[in-house]
Amino acid sequence: MRLTHLALLVLPFLPLAACATTGPAAYLVEPTGPYTLDSGDTVRVTVYGDANLTNTYKVDDSGAIAFPLVGPVNVRHQTTSAAAGRVAAALANGYMRNPDVAVEVAEYRPFFIQGAVANSGQFPYSYGMSVRAAVALAAGFGDTADRSRAVLYRRQGNEMARGIVDLDHPIAPGDTIVIEERWF
Repeated sequence: MRLTHLALLVLPFLPLAACATTGPAAYLVEPTGPYTLDSGDTVRVTVYGDANLTNTYKVDDSGAIAFPLVGPVNVRHQTTSAAAGRVAAALANGYMRNPDVAVEVAEYRPFFIQGAVANSGQFPYSYGMSVRAAVALAAGFGDTADRSRAVLYRRQGNEMARGIVDLDHPIAPGDTIVIEERWF
């Protein structure tokens, strides 16, 4: 009888025990695959055989680069090789025969950091950065910062994903990092 009474008291709380976490392992933010271009990136387009068309171009708010002769070429959500194919296809449409085009990232779009850091704001992204490196660019943690984890926001498709990550988690251009305050 006593065991049954105890089981009835504990049983409703068992599902809640599965919700407890021991650390920042809740990655709703997916690791990224190949880098895809978006607004704010600057690309270097090389057109072999035509030095006048070789230049750097900024990806505008609509996700396009304004390319001479052909006008806007949409490169949003494209890899650099796919973007090169789009530029080549646009040039082949009446402007050049068999254009040979290469696209590389000249400058990544910035990332953002806010919360309990010395300097919140927008910072330039460097390939391979982690949350820890982003905090260092923001002049370090504030006095009340939670120094073990961060909240990372990343656009995935048309959604904004949120994840709790550790300080060694890689970031991507356009990410927003929030360093929360610790609770005593």
